[in-house]
Amino acid sequence: MNDNNVNRRILFVIGALLLLLIAAPFANAQRVLLDKIIAIVDDDVVLKSELDERILEITAAAQRSGQPLPEDREQFESDILEALIVENIQMQLANRVSIRYDDDTINRVLGNMARNNNLTFDQYVDALEENGVYLQTREQVRKQMTMQELQRGMVNRRIKITEQEIDNFLNSEMGRELMAADYFVDDLLIPFSAADTPEIKAEKQRLAADLISRIDDDFPLAAARAAARQNTAIEIGGAELGWRKAKQLPSLFADIVVEMEIGEVEGPIEAGNGLHIIQLVDKQGGTEQFVNQTRVRHIMLSPNEIRDEAQTEAEIRRIHQRILDGEDFAAIARQNSDDASSVVGGGDLDWVNEGGMPPEMEQVVDALEIDGVSEPFRSQVGWHVARVEGRRLQDLSREFTRNQAANALRNRKFELELENWLIEIREDAFVELID
Repeated sequence: MNDNNVNRRILFVIGALLLLLIAAPFANAQRVLLDKIIAIVDDDVVLKSELDERILEITAAAQRSGQPLPEDREQFESDILEALIVENIQMQLANRVSIRYDDDTINRVLGNMARNNNLTFDQYVDALEENGVYLQTREQVRKQMTMQELQRGMVNRRIKITEQEIDNFLNSEMGRELMAADYFVDDLLIPFSAADTPEIKAEKQRLAADLISRIDDDFPLAAARAAARQNTAIEIGGAELGWRKAKQLPSLFADIVVEMEIGEVEGPIEAGNGLHIIQLVDKQGGTEQFVNQTRVRHIMLSPNEIRDEAQTEAEIRRIHQRILDGEDFAAIARQNSDDASSVVGGGDLDWVNEGGMPPEMEQVVDALEIDGVSEPFRSQVGWHVARVEGRRLQDLSREFTRNQAANALRNRKFELELENWLIEIREDAFVELID
């Protein structure tokens, strides 16, 4: 919260009190207390209306969920006031380090909330306005996002993960379980029954073989299962098994699935309950991480105070022609590029992982052959000319695994360190409760 907002809030309260005092000698009407300060927190205050509003929110939420409220009302209100004080301290800290979210960002979050409720953005806003909580919801979203960003920044810098901790974690049972790949498996079952004759079993085998032959990228197992249910009198079962670790899969499939490629089909696998056909729909995680990389060099020109958009485009086209005429790309980049991160290296972006460039740049680069030079193209930051200097498939398994382990360790430490940090900022703050 900025100083202007603080001053406005304090002046509002003082002004309301002064009006009551001035009016007192001239009227016999009972004084009405509009609001009052109940806590001074560093350079800000907590108002009684804020406490009342939060109590109403928590009470309503408890009633909706059927949860009982604490019997000690005084302690209940004291705990809520303490939470408001700690929030106030965090918002002041966030203001000092310039953490702010504009209205467009808040609108995108509200848009996601609307979709989660199967509503359009306008419908969601209308519903909030009808209940009189639209502005309140916007500010609550803004506050929560601000505090989360502040907490991530302040707490993560306090957490240190050593190489030995990573080694120990990767060698632990928990670490091996966490780093194991997740598989998304689809299953089709042609069941056996006690009444099956050899002829019926043979027909089921033929049906399984026919389904397997038809499954491809355009006709996945799920579609084959649905079609078979409609077009055959034989009962068809099975379903998507969802995301699972290998050891969570049926033992019949586990060893097979870990050897399959995405989209691959295996079967029929005969079991006591029938014939199974399985397809590995997707896979994520695991210790194997091979990434396509591209070595890229580029020149970037951005419009500025002395060069408008048209002049910038004209200049990048002149540079492009100089490159086509045989001048050294790196030398031109050092002399002309506005990209501070690559200008010293002659525009060299080094090896870039697939998906690591802005979409408009990646689309252009993907279409180039090695040593190919692009036509000038526009991105959000300016005009570019790019050249591809190499492509490779890089094994990043070790780096990926250790990064994942470090993130897991950091997440485990975060809550404890967050609690310690909140205690520290509360103890360091000036707080005076107003009776």
